[in-house]
Amino acid sequence: MSDPIRLAKRLAELVHCSRREAELYIAGGWVMVDGVVVEEPQFMVAEQKVDLHPDAVLVPVEPVTILFHQSPDVEMNADTIKRLLCAETRAADDHSNIRLLKQHFLHLTQCTPLEPHAGGMTVFTQDFRVTRKLTDDAATIEQEYVVQVAGELAPDGLKLLNHGLSYNGKPLPPVKVSWQNETHLRFALKGVKPGQVAHMCKAVGLQVLAMKRIRIGRVSMSKLPLGQWRYLMPHEKF
Repeated sequence: MSDPIRLAKRLAELVHCSRREAELYIAGGWVMVDGVVVEEPQFMVAEQKVDLHPDAVLVPVEPVTILFHQSPDVEMNADTIKRLLCAETRAADDHSNIRLLKQHFLHLTQCTPLEPHAGGMTVFTQDFRVTRKLTDDAATIEQEYVVQVAGELAPDGLKLLNHGLSYNGKPLPPVKVSWQNETHLRFALKGVKPGQVAHMCKAVGLQVLAMKRIRIGRVSMSKLPLGQWRYLMPHEKF
């Protein structure tokens, strides 16, 4: 019986490639050990059968962006959500055609996190371009929320919500607020600050019962089920 060696070394010997190329094949999910895909180059093998998928391509794994439908749980934070991102919680109707890889769940950065008690779409990315876009352009990217409210709307309250209120001593820029139904308002606003929506509602006699973010920029959460995630599709841009 031979001594165990790293999978990358075994693959390099089998297909006559460099160790770096072998690592790219493995990280890309193209290598099977006894019929099971293994994505860790350091995985130790001895007598197991190692195969390279016939359609394997020698390219680095592209960074991905993940959209997650977050529960309005006060204890939910970035680390908690990351533990929920796995193959089992991927939405069945994810139409991105991206092959799921373990590497996609490493080094994820949360962008534009939701405030406490709010639910809806949140974004995790490995792509520095997405991080930069959602950070540097935060003041100009429109976010859309559906807000459940209770109470009696003050006279001209809807008009004031759209323009005429202040927050932290500063006048708020115009926003778009409309009734979705008798108990839910739809807010579309840029540069939203924590607590701003609740403050605006309180100023016109309403209490916020629940908040759900459904869109960031041009990307909508659509029908993504609660507690599930999907990949940002190649054509989608914030």
